[in-house]
Amino acid sequence: MKSLPTLDLAVISIYLLAMLLVGFYFSRKNKSADQFTKASGSIPGWALGISIYATFLSSNTFLGVPGKTFGTNWNAFVFSISMPLAAWIAARYFVPFYRNTGEISAYTHLEHRFGAWARTYAVICFLLTQLARMGSIFFGIALSLQALTGFSMKMIIISMGICIIIYTVLGGIEAVIWTEVVQGIVKTFGALLILYIIITNMPGGVSKIAEIGGRDGKFSLGSYLPNFKQSTFWVVLLYGFFINLNNFGMDQNYVQRYHTASSSKQAVKSIWLCVWLYVPASLLFCIIGSALYAYYNIHPELTEAIRHQVAVERLPGSASAMEIAKTAAKLKPEDYGDKVMPNFMVTKIPVGLVGLIVSAILSAAMSTISSGMNASATVFSEDIYKRYINQHITEKQNMRLLHWATTIVGIAGVCAGVAMIGVKSVLDVWWQLSGIFAGGMLGLFLLGIISKQSRNHEAFIAVVIGLLVIVWMTLSPLLPENYAALRNTLHQNMVIVIGTLTIFLTGIFITKIKRGFAPITPPVSEL
Repeated sequence: MKSLPTLDLAVISIYLLAMLLVGFYFSRKNKSADQFTKASGSIPGWALGISIYATFLSSNTFLGVPGKTFGTNWNAFVFSISMPLAAWIAARYFVPFYRNTGEISAYTHLEHRFGAWARTYAVICFLLTQLARMGSIFFGIALSLQALTGFSMKMIIISMGICIIIYTVLGGIEAVIWTEVVQGIVKTFGALLILYIIITNMPGGVSKIAEIGGRDGKFSLGSYLPNFKQSTFWVVLLYGFFINLNNFGMDQNYVQRYHTASSSKQAVKSIWLCVWLYVPASLLFCIIGSALYAYYNIHPELTEAIRHQVAVERLPGSASAMEIAKTAAKLKPEDYGDKVMPNFMVTKIPVGLVGLIVSAILSAAMSTISSGMNASATVFSEDIYKRYINQHITEKQNMRLLHWATTIVGIAGVCAGVAMIGVKSVLDVWWQLSGIFAGGMLGLFLLGIISKQSRNHEAFIAVVIGLLVIVWMTLSPLLPENYAALRNTLHQNMVIVIGTLTIFLTGIFITKIKRGFAPITPPVSEL
């Protein structure tokens, strides 16, 4: 079993201790649900912007994007290109809308618009999305730390889960935001440090990286052909726009932050700061992936241990050494991309700096998980418990409920992370699951905002049809060969695109049939 040097362990321990101390510090202020969920509207826009940026920059980006780039190209960066348009829509329409309602939950207005079923449906979609997000991020943490320490992935996930649950329960949203400010800075510095170390270890430096990357097409953004069956430029652009619109428009993680800002102007400022930080940061991680590809292209012998590890994980425990060797030889770069950066850290990063970079990876994970836990607890309290069980709970009971809900969500995220151990690509599994869970929710939200004439029945029918389409697109590729003609041939990233448009357009169509063909495009401000 590998073990980190004492200096690296000390750096990691200090970082984790600091996060816990932040939780204890803000626990003194958390005497009300308003403070726990909104920080009493006291967060400045610049801190909020860095906080949202840190939530976007999870370990799925820190590890998944370099791994994806190593195996393919810069296709994943197209996701970030779509962010400015989604941010403009959010700043122009969504922030004023949520700030005017004053409701902490992003989903309360759906009940006002379409009935209790719509609110509950959106809450279920959100909670499933958070479970998938936290699970993939916990898995990303374990992937790196296992390579560095040799500890089992289950032990790593459980240990990190306990730490995150403690400081999130104690500190509330204010602790989450201010730790994310620190984490956003740490993870960005860690990424720059990794790139610097790769370049200094690369024979020929930047010019050699550019030569190898250009030769093997590692800087491509994907095919520009109108092909929606593969991960082309257009598929990722559409996926990115709809996911980012969902994030900024109705993901509780972000909507809740709009209420923590001191004003609507500061909330809008935070969105744009997030965009201007995240787009270049995601490009940085693509560059890291290309640099790692060039480095291992020069030293192909260094991938032998990685390929052997992946082959062992894929084969049953009874597999022979020859079977493992044959499987390892057949593996392609996209099969082991997620394991390359942890391997580089083990072999090339000096003592002391490893601890700093591990802290950066931990911060990339902890920021997103902690915000997801707080947001999920808020949704459970507002949209489930108070709506269906007891709406007249006292402040003390509400705080206890938020603490228990945060803990339970954290435990569920840990279980999801353990369940994901062994997946091929952490970025792929997250993109696929988020597209499935978020598609229906976004379509319903847009129908409520744009079509003022649409009512309960039209929305319900549209959601049912949309869900059937999403289920078909997701599960039909598993059909046996006899039913191959019924399979969905579109890329899985198109699920959120088709699902959202199906619900929205079906709702519009049914509304027009029932209520005539008068224009139905009210301004958002009327909602």
